[in-house]
Amino acid sequence: QVQLVESGGGLVQAGGSLRLSCSAARVNFSVNNMGWYRQAPGKERELVARITNGGSTNYADSVKSRFTVSRDNAKNMVYLQKNSLQPEATAVYYCNAEHRVWRVNYWGPGTQVTVSS
Repeated sequence: QVQLVESGGGLVQAGGSLRLSCSAARVNFSVNNMGWYRQAPGKERELVARITNGGSTNYADSVKSRFTVSRDNAKNMVYLQKNSLQPEATAVYYCNAEHRVWRVNYWGPGTQVTVSS
């Protein structure tokens, strides 16, 4: 049973940094894309960053050059380093695993990030 658990959220001042972590139990990174999504109040869930099974990364335009997604294959962990945070980054952040072949999606419960101005 795949299990994703996010951690590292919290309250940070504008301009600050946070690193989110996702523990990806029983996820095979060689056949799964790993993504970070966020959902702000009253808005739809949106993709923030993704790292493919091959290691390629892509980002939402709004976070390019400030956010970095990475993974540790040995620990089965995925990370999202977020720098120069602004209040509009306030949202619940979710870790996602998408199986490349079966197109099955798994989600973590999310972690709240609040950026104060």
